[in-house]
Amino acid sequence: MSSETKEWSVIFWSGVNTVTGANFMLEGQNARILIDCGMVQGGSDSEKENNKSFPYDPSSIDHLFVTHAHMDHVGRIPKLVKDGFHGKIYSTPETKSLAKLMLANAAGIQESQSKERGAPPIFDKQDVDKSFVFWETIDYHQEKLINQSFSVRVLDAGHILGSSMYEFVCKKEDGKSFKIVFTGDVGNSPSILLRDTEPITGTDYLVMESVYGDRNHEPKEFRDRKFKEVVIDSIKNKGTLLIPAFSLERAQTILYELNKLIESAVIPKIPVFLDSPLAIELTTIYESITSLYNEKVRSEISKGDDIFDFPRLKETARSWESRKIFKTPNPKIIIAGSGMSTAGRVLSHEKYVLPDKNSTLLLVGYQAPGTLGREIQSGAKEVMIGDEITKVNAQIITIDGYSAHKDSDHLVEFVGESSSSIKGVFIVMGEPKSARFLAQRLRDDVGVKAVTPEPAKTYPLS
Repeated sequence: MSSETKEWSVIFWSGVNTVTGANFMLEGQNARILIDCGMVQGGSDSEKENNKSFPYDPSSIDHLFVTHAHMDHVGRIPKLVKDGFHGKIYSTPETKSLAKLMLANAAGIQESQSKERGAPPIFDKQDVDKSFVFWETIDYHQEKLINQSFSVRVLDAGHILGSSMYEFVCKKEDGKSFKIVFTGDVGNSPSILLRDTEPITGTDYLVMESVYGDRNHEPKEFRDRKFKEVVIDSIKNKGTLLIPAFSLERAQTILYELNKLIESAVIPKIPVFLDSPLAIELTTIYESITSLYNEKVRSEISKGDDIFDFPRLKETARSWESRKIFKTPNPKIIIAGSGMSTAGRVLSHEKYVLPDKNSTLLLVGYQAPGTLGREIQSGAKEVMIGDEITKVNAQIITIDGYSAHKDSDHLVEFVGESSSSIKGVFIVMGEPKSARFLAQRLRDDVGVKAVTPEPAKTYPLS
């Protein structure tokens, strides 16, 4: 076995005091298990952090369980493999399909950037391909005995397509067992597209996210009304509506929302551009996997509605097609990556859109500290894009309700459903203020022991 550890413990190598970089270790009874292996995103030091060696020997890891395909949960898997991991990787089939596209795209970016920097990439396409040699799938609700020391069951997190929570049952030296659940990111149920987050019951320990641990989202009715108003106003102003969107889940959600507005004739059929090669590829997976959608969306599909397509939608996969968007007369809508304006085609569009007082930049996702998206959201009048100063005259609007994360009240409610059995909650994947606030709420409102763990500290699960 890879580890000499007998008693079970959990270590948080990354993904604490920050919203990205999930990388947690569960070890005991000679088993060493990782939950997620994600990239640090956002800040100026993120590239340096992602290039660092792992604080453990990757070859000593027996199993890696992947909660979902966002890069802050999967982005360092190829580096883990490159550095010696040769165990088993597990996820839902949907997460595996999405991760293949996400990691292949990331490898292309890494290789391109390495040529500019004159330094080797964090990983390359060969490392990505090798990762999937070790990758197996587990279906929702499947209970799998991994070895004699622990089993795992997969629950639907309701966050993005294929997202999962892992419920581990671990056997102790005395023959007794305990249960620990790693939530990954838990969905903002009821979701526009997906099924609700499943409840957890009877767990002893819980490791959960806290992105919105200190605040609540707008009511969903307000979100829907506000989105409609923003689109209508942008058309009236004859401007460009630019929506920076994460390629995975958020782009598909916005397409679905626009489809509803156009089909119901709330807005005219104006040009809409999906300007992200990755989002275009990911949308094909969303179109092919319909069983995981909620009942309302499945009903629409069964009646023949192509929920991600509508008249005058143009997918611009090639760079020359993207450049032609500027020549299309307003009003128009552009959905482009990246969601935090850290890279990608959205940057060239922002140079064009931000100085125009008739245009609108609509932020529909979390903007991490240190990103251009957060700077714009915070009210900057000028921003640096590339090596140029760009004035911000456009209207800047944020709609938090499209978040795929539970807010503070619903995180507390989620824990409350299982509070009678819980011995401890570890609050991760949140800015320090958000994580501490949620931990205090859980102690006060639910009466459970909740902590914000320290990086690299071992927490025994006695």
